[in-house]
This record gives sequence, structure tokens and C-alpha cells, in this order.
Amino acid sequence: MLFPLYFDPTYILLIPAIILAMYAQTKVQSTYYKYSRVPSKTGFSGAQAAQEILRQNRIYDVRVEQGRGRLTDHYDSRSKILRLSPEVYNSSSLAALGIAAHEAGHAIQHANEYVPLKFRNALVPVANIGSQLALPLLILGLVLSLPNLALIGVLGFSLAVLFQLVTLPVEFNASNRAIAALERGGIIHRDETGHTKKVLSAAALTYVAATLMAVMQLFRLMLLTGGRRRSY
Repeated sequence: MLFPLYFDPTYILLIPAIILAMYAQTKVQSTYYKYSRVPSKTGFSGAQAAQEILRQNRIYDVRVEQGRGRLTDHYDSRSKILRLSPEVYNSSSLAALGIAAHEAGHAIQHANEYVPLKFRNALVPVANIGSQLALPLLILGLVLSLPNLALIGVLGFSLAVLFQLVTLPVEFNASNRAIAALERGGIIHRDETGHTKKVLSAAALTYVAATLMAVMQLFRLMLLTGGRRRSY
């Protein structure tokens, strides 16, 4: 009974997303490596850049801290802490400044109550539950010939897809804010902007790939459950 779920022609739908994901991962690694070796002319470190951007936007209640791990940079909106990985926190490379500014862009979104960010944050708990329960419910529904249970699994997965879709404008907006803040604040020179954009564009491609994968997976699951419902 599990054959259609694991060995079916609909897997071909995932191939473009898999190829894009592989390309995106390679692109972000190569781009980051290239520009992590190019120092900024101003000498700002990632931590200093983030702090300066926050100051210029009159955001004084967000702390910039050094986190752990490689490229684990993120903004925690609950505790209002901007955590930068050691290679970004301490580095003055164009790659580090771009990443630090991007995370500061999320802090600016939070401070300005950027609607897509608020919507994404509200989706986090339901999207997590939906993604965790989707596959078990889908498998049980198909194995036990309970189409409604399988449909609930698909609906649960659709919440995770919705989260991915909402993430795209949030990430692109944060990158746009980052570039504007770096230029306006004099943290990078005008002739360095293009290089910094390449770093952020490569990182954004990973979100595009993840979204495409989620959408195509949802479409595949809908085909599977739709075909099963017609066969009952």
C-alpha cells in the first residue's frame, strides 16, 4: 500500500526544485567564500555595522551578541537579540557586513511592525505543528484507506507551504533594507554595493529553492490523495 507514496511518477515534480536547491547551496557557499576574503574599505566589523544600523534607525532595545556555530546569524524577535556567528560578528569583510545588515533589517521590520513579518511570526506555531503531523496523517490515511485523514495531512502541510511563501517577501525586504542602510550609513562605499548585493542575492536564492520545493511537494501530495480518493 505504501508503493504509490514512495515510488510513484509524481516524484519527477520535485526534480527542478532539487536541482535549484543544489545550485543555490553551491552558489551561496562560493559567493560567501569569495566575499568573506574581501575586506570593506571602512573597516566596520559585522557587529559594528549591525549596531550602527540599529542606532541610525533609533532602535535602542535590541542587543547585538555573538552566537555559536557557522553562519547561524538570526534575529530573535521574542528576546530582541540579534545574534551573529563568530565569522560575521568579528569580520570586516563585505560578506560579513551584508549578512549583519540583513539581520539588522529584520530588527527594523520588527520595530516598524512590518505586516508580512508579523504574519510570518504568527504562522510559526501552526506551521510547525502542520509540518510535523502532515506525513504521519497522510501515510495513515493512505494505508487505512481513510481519505479524509490523508486530506487533513495535506492541509497540515499546506500551512508549512504558506509559511515558506510568506518568508520570501520578508527576506527580500530585509535585504533591500540592508543595502540601503549600509549605503546611507556610510558603512560601505558605493563601489562595494554590488559585491554586497551578490552575497545577499545568493542567500535569497536558498529561500526561493526551499519555497519551490515546498510548493511542488504539496502539489505532489495533492495528486496522490486525489488519485486515491477517486479509487475508493
